[in-house]
Amino acid sequence: MNTITTTLLFIIKDNKILLPLKKRGQGKGFYNGVGGKQQADETILDTLVRETKEEIGVTPLNFEHVGRIQFDLYYKGEKAFEIMEIYIAHDYEGEVIESDEMQPCWFDLNKVPYKHMFPDDKLWLERVLAGDYVSGFIKLDKSFSAVENKLHFEKRK
Repeated sequence: MNTITTTLLFIIKDNKILLPLKKRGQGKGFYNGVGGKQQADETILDTLVRETKEEIGVTPLNFEHVGRIQFDLYYKGEKAFEIMEIYIAHDYEGEVIESDEMQPCWFDLNKVPYKHMFPDDKLWLERVLAGDYVSGFIKLDKSFSAVENKLHFEKRK
């Protein structure tokens, strides 16, 4: 089974969260944070910055690591194991732009569109936004629905 390491970044500023709409590829049609696969020559923070620049044109600043979730899932139709490193940034440098992959959308923090996101996001994102660190495991079926999860939460310092 292929193992991939990814980043997922949520930018929060002025009581709003940036959740771009995915325009192509895995997750098309869902709102999500920005991020993607780590390349062989990158640190995880290199990946975080590169993916953010590629997808929405900005450099994240003042970011913190808020979780690590391991997934048993289907990636591009094949069984895979994903280790997702989750971050929140409270600022950025540059201007948020639309790319061929993402259409930026801002939402009030109390109006996160969970019905239009990956189904597993509802299991953990609300807690992360409330100040928790998440860790654990989620098994997804081919439609991205969680069929098993073992998540743990603790208050961030």
